[in-house]
Amino acid sequence: MEQRAQQVRPPLRVVIVDDHAVVRAGLRAELPTHRVEVVGEAADVASAVEVVRATAPDVVVLDVHLPGGGGPAVLAALGDQAPATLAVSASDQRDDVVATVRAGAGGYLLKTVPMDEIAAAVATVHAGDPVFSPELAGHLLDLDVGVHDGVDDVDWQALTQRQREVLRHLARGHPYRRIAEELHVSTKTVETHVRHILQTLQVSNRHEATVWAIDRGFQGQP
Repeated sequence: MEQRAQQVRPPLRVVIVDDHAVVRAGLRAELPTHRVEVVGEAADVASAVEVVRATAPDVVVLDVHLPGGGGPAVLAALGDQAPATLAVSASDQRDDVVATVRAGAGGYLLKTVPMDEIAAAVATVHAGDPVFSPELAGHLLDLDVGVHDGVDDVDWQALTQRQREVLRHLARGHPYRRIAEELHVSTKTVETHVRHILQTLQVSNRHEATVWAIDRGFQGQP
């Protein structure tokens, strides 16, 4: 019995940031307490920064449109202190998605998703994997904001063909398991490819690699 208790993971500590009290109350009430512990709430940019700094949560569940500058402004103000972040928004606008991901969010879900998916996504972004609502995939695939076309980018050319395929899947928000299924390899093989990608691009984690690829429009490169 003692051994089983030791294997139970503590719930992830979460701060909810949304300017609608009913949304915050709904998230607090519906998120499963064995997986998530809500340690703070905020309704605008200034209070969000203050609460996150005071509570040091594992994950911030962040709305995109907030008084005082919006979700990206929260992440910009926190800088290196920003924890893993899951954007949960009613907005499916491309500019909102791009700005929020660039600011540092590890995932972006629409508020129409079931609550159990939000809880699962909290754990996903905490683990360092990106997660996006399927409806938003087109924004990532069609993104064309980079300054390179891929042909002359030294780092892109340094990647093997398989590493490029893995990186494109990361940029599309696919978790390791799906990448493994798509490429017909093991999850362990995907992890190895990602390690080499991080070394080649000189970035420190999967999220930075994802943003690197999205910024250059490489998620659709051949």
